[in-house]
Amino acid sequence: MGGENIKHHCGIFGIYNHPQAARITQLGLFALQHRGEEAAGICSSDSSDLYLVKKTGLVGEAFDEASFSQLPGKSAIGHVRYSTTGSSTLLNAQPYKVDYSRGQIAIAHNGNLVNAQILRAELEAYGSIFGSTIDSEVFVHMIAKPSYRSHEEGVVEATKRAKGAFSLVLLTEDHLFGVRDPHGFRPLCLGKLGNSYVLASETCAFDLIEAEFVREIEPGEIIVIDHTGLRSHFPFKDEKIAKAQCIFEHVYFARPDSTIFHDSVGLVRERLGRQLAKEHPVEADIVIPVPDSGSFAALGYSRESGIPLSHGFVRNHYIGRTFISPTEAGRSLKVKIKLNPIRQVVQGKRVIVVDDSIVRGNTARSRVKLLRSAGAKEVHMRISGPPHISPCFYGIDFPSTKELLAANNSMEDIKKFLNVDTLGYLSLEGMLGATTQDPKDFCAACYTGKYPTKIYDADDKYKLEHKRNSCRL
Repeated sequence: MGGENIKHHCGIFGIYNHPQAARITQLGLFALQHRGEEAAGICSSDSSDLYLVKKTGLVGEAFDEASFSQLPGKSAIGHVRYSTTGSSTLLNAQPYKVDYSRGQIAIAHNGNLVNAQILRAELEAYGSIFGSTIDSEVFVHMIAKPSYRSHEEGVVEATKRAKGAFSLVLLTEDHLFGVRDPHGFRPLCLGKLGNSYVLASETCAFDLIEAEFVREIEPGEIIVIDHTGLRSHFPFKDEKIAKAQCIFEHVYFARPDSTIFHDSVGLVRERLGRQLAKEHPVEADIVIPVPDSGSFAALGYSRESGIPLSHGFVRNHYIGRTFISPTEAGRSLKVKIKLNPIRQVVQGKRVIVVDDSIVRGNTARSRVKLLRSAGAKEVHMRISGPPHISPCFYGIDFPSTKELLAANNSMEDIKKFLNVDTLGYLSLEGMLGATTQDPKDFCAACYTGKYPTKIYDADDKYKLEHKRNSCRL
């Protein structure tokens, strides 16, 4: 429940031509903290050099006044990380910066390359030496090929070679780039702050810094920002590549006050809840969300069903998002102390519990146990998405198929495992219909097993480390 044991991808931010670029970037990262809690980093440019500060932990822990004295300049990029490829070390934290023949470049990446191993093997065969085990570094080496005449040409050509999910911000001494893969898996938005341009994973970052939302970067677009203004490249314009925007961004990942994929996240979640009430009605006394992920869907369920909305759980807000914790031990501890039921609210009541997902099921079962211990008369679980049956290869570190509860059990078995009176998942059609966009424009592979790209590296997030270790034997 509440994205139980789902590991996130990352959040990215960039700004060009602002006298407080590094400080604005830190604010942007605060707004994107929900996208990754393992590490945070900022790289700035003063038009001559790039400067980098990155640390493990939360944004508030990573930067102090001394940090900003090390980050001069009017342009910067930032990153908050959960490791979807590569382990949780400072070496693998981003932005990732290198010096090469044409100068310096830094990258911050949200997503996951599905052909990272193939590209890395090719680059190493031609003499490239890698300093990390993140797939994002593959981009840097492709951009740095000596045959390209400029950073800009290198970015365009590297984008053509990469496969999978990638929203990127890249910084050179005098350019800021924003890149979105041709399927548009991950969001990336353009904003304006006075005379400065801003890029961010979600519009909530613009709200915090009081920037104006301009538009979303288009799937397959490379936007270049320099002293002359904006320009765009569309290297895939002659190819027929279908959109595959991640529907789980709307269901769970993005902040409800963000607008992504041309929709308000909060309003989409409310519509998910309304549709859930239509598909799985039940007689009950109260509807309660699992905070905070189920809040908007529970509101929609309550409004559609007419059953009162109550707050049956209190969340400890100092724990963070349980699934982001990089170790199983850390996740288990957080699960135990994250939520507590309010006995006076649920005692003797028929309770509908609304949440976004059930992954392994252990957390969901523990919440049901808590509700019953608190005196709930009946527990009816409603999930604002279909059952998860497949892993994701595009930047969400879902468990393997063998660990996914719904991939290996019938609905009746899941109901018994959770110890609920009834169980209802939203249909695929109901979920996709909650957006205002064409349902064909979304990736729902974690629900269907149908992937929009060829999967080259069907491995775990440590795939590049396995390769490095095997080469040392």
